[in-house]
Amino acid sequence: MNDDTFPDRLSLVDMRFNGRHGAVEGEQDEPQPFEVDVILHADLSLAAQGDELPATVDYRTVAELARAVVEGPSVTLIETLAGDIARDVLAAVDASLVDAVEVSVRKPAAALDVELETVEVTLLRRRSSAGPGQNELSRRAARPG
Repeated sequence: MNDDTFPDRLSLVDMRFNGRHGAVEGEQDEPQPFEVDVILHADLSLAAQGDELPATVDYRTVAELARAVVEGPSVTLIETLAGDIARDVLAAVDASLVDAVEVSVRKPAAALDVELETVEVTLLRRRSSAGPGQNELSRRAARPG
């Protein structure tokens, strides 16, 4: 599977959650805003033709997976958040529908001594080119409480 096979996209854009993540002292003490985009590279042709939920991805599930990661256990890096979301989404969605997922995580209240709109990381994870740990369940599942 590649982008030529699955040229369609299903996007959840600008989801907003509060989490306790960061590398700077104190960032994990109080919740702060995070914004998340999830773009599924998918075959949506059957859904477009048949108007049936089982023929597509239930984006409510994708939104809840993103929420669970951001509102879950603290991590240091937004790269980790994006990677955990990507792994969880790929593990949860139908492999015959979704070939890849692109996840962006933004941290608009990053602890920096400079004026900026946001800090953002974007990761693209494909089933067909899995690197170390990319198709494993999230490390969060193994983390204690």
